[in-house]
Amino acid sequence: MRVVEVTAYGGPEVLRMARRPEPEAGEVPGRVRVRLKATSVNQADLKIRSGRFAAAIGGLAPPFILGFDFAGRLLDSVPGLPEGTRVAGFIPWLDELTGEGAYAEVIRVDPSWLAPVPDEVDFPTAASVPLSSLTAAQAVDLLELPAGSPVLITGASGVVGRFALQHAAAAGLRVAVLADEGDEAELGLLGAEAVVTRGAPEEVVTKVLAFAPERLHGIFDAALIGDPLLPALKDGGIFVTASAERSPAPEREIDVKAVHGTPDGPRLKRMLEKVAARELATRMADVLPLEEVAEAHRRAEAGHRPGRIVLLI
Repeated sequence: MRVVEVTAYGGPEVLRMARRPEPEAGEVPGRVRVRLKATSVNQADLKIRSGRFAAAIGGLAPPFILGFDFAGRLLDSVPGLPEGTRVAGFIPWLDELTGEGAYAEVIRVDPSWLAPVPDEVDFPTAASVPLSSLTAAQAVDLLELPAGSPVLITGASGVVGRFALQHAAAAGLRVAVLADEGDEAELGLLGAEAVVTRGAPEEVVTKVLAFAPERLHGIFDAALIGDPLLPALKDGGIFVTASAERSPAPEREIDVKAVHGTPDGPRLKRMLEKVAARELATRMADVLPLEEVAEAHRRAEAGHRPGRIVLLI
């Protein structure tokens, strides 16, 4: 089968098409096979490929296969999901550390990661949802705030932040977002009560306090701004960061947490049903063939266009 291997740590040029034996049924107990139709490029892929996460992944060294998100057809039946079912999910690559990712024609997965894909959702769209939407929803969970609480979500022009806005608004939170100029109208339609455009941290805090004069109850920092946002958060508030590497130093009894995206098949099923019903919006920046994976990484690093870059397999 065709795969994309990281041959060494470095830039997009280290990505190479290769061939490996196709997995056989039952090779790994408790795992089932999916023949992929699409995967996507996540920021974690770029960090792993570049070597930034080399220390975190320990003894695993190139060559290995990248890839978190996937969508395709099930090759082995599991309870409730017969062979041939259209499915999506994501591989918890940094937890598994097997070097087997979704830049491949066939993968082995835990059935608990899988969600059926509604007929109305095509494979590229399905592959743009799992990791980002589940991570965003789990970040909103960590805020642990009742409906009506004022919160800020940074990076709302990005994939995770955009999903987080929608999940927070659906939970009844009053949401202000930090986003790129020009996105105000769209983010308002997705549930933002206030849109603050990017700028100097003190200017951002001033604008946020105009939205919540008594200060915010929670922040989800998808853009990894960190400490400069703390003046906008009330004493004892909750600060959730998208990366433990960029956690602010706790102060004023502020509870600092880091979200770690975890596969959740049943929850992803509900999300994909909402995508099918146009109740949850995803965004794709580009759709490229797997053979153009290096170009996909270059575009992702350059911020070519907002949205997820999907690879067709």
